[in-house]
Amino acid sequence: MDPPDRGTDPASKPKRLREAARRLDSRPGLLATAELIRRMLPGDTEYGDALSTSGDQLPQHLGRLVADVRLERPSAVRELGLGAVQAWQALSEAQRRGRGAVDVTILFTDLVGFSSWALEAGDEAAITLLRRVGDAEDEAVTRNGGEVVKRLGDGVMVVFSLPDQAVKAALELRRKVARIEVGGHTPELRAGIHVGRPRKIGGDYLGVDVNVTARVVDAAGAGEILVSQSVCDRLDPKVFKLSRGRRLRARGAPEGLSVCAVSA
Repeated sequence: MDPPDRGTDPASKPKRLREAARRLDSRPGLLATAELIRRMLPGDTEYGDALSTSGDQLPQHLGRLVADVRLERPSAVRELGLGAVQAWQALSEAQRRGRGAVDVTILFTDLVGFSSWALEAGDEAAITLLRRVGDAEDEAVTRNGGEVVKRLGDGVMVVFSLPDQAVKAALELRRKVARIEVGGHTPELRAGIHVGRPRKIGGDYLGVDVNVTARVVDAAGAGEILVSQSVCDRLDPKVFKLSRGRRLRARGAPEGLSVCAVSA
C-alpha cells in the first residue's frame, strides 16, 4: 500500500496554517505597519522593555506577557499587542495624574548609620530592624494617602498628591522609628521631600525631580526632615514649623536650590 500523501493529510493542515501565520507575522510590510500604528498611539513607544513593564499593576503584568511573545524574531502581532497595552498604560497613568503632566510630591527616607550598625549587629538583627521599619513605613504612608514606589535597602521612595501629606507621613514615620529598638539600637531616620513632575514609567518614577529629592535627603541630618523650597511654598506655616531656608550646595543638585527643615 502506498504511504499517505502528507500534502493531503488532515493532521498536517494546522501545522501548515501555523507556518503560514508565522511567515505573514514577520513580513516586513506588515511589521512596518504595526510599528507605525504603535508610534501613532498615546504613551511610551518603547513600552515592553524591562524598565517600562516593571511594577505590580495589571498593565505591567500584561506588558511582560506580551513582550515575551516571539522574542526570537520580529512580530507584527507582538508590536500590535504591545501597542494596545501601551495605550492602556498611558490612559491608566493619565487617570492617576502621574505622567509628568502634574505635580507629584516625592519622599525619600534613609536610616542614618544603618550600614555600619548592620555590619556589627549581623544579618538577623538587621533584617528584624528593616521589617519593623517597613511596617512603620506602610502604616504612615497608607494613613497619609501615599504610594510606596520602591524600597531602597534601609530607605523608601514614596509619592503623594500633596506636599502636606508627605510631610505628615515623614513626621509620623520619624516618631514611629524612634520607638523601635533592636539589640539596644534605635535607628535615626532622615527624610527629603520635593515637589516636581517626574515621569512615570511602569511602576517607577524617573527624571530630574527624583534626583533632586535624593540630593535633599542626602543633605538631611540625623532625625531631620528636609524639604525643598517647592515644598516650603506649599505648606501652611500655621500647621508646620519651618526653619530659615538655606542654599543646598550638593553635587547633582540644581543651582539655586533652597531647602528648609520642617517640624510639627
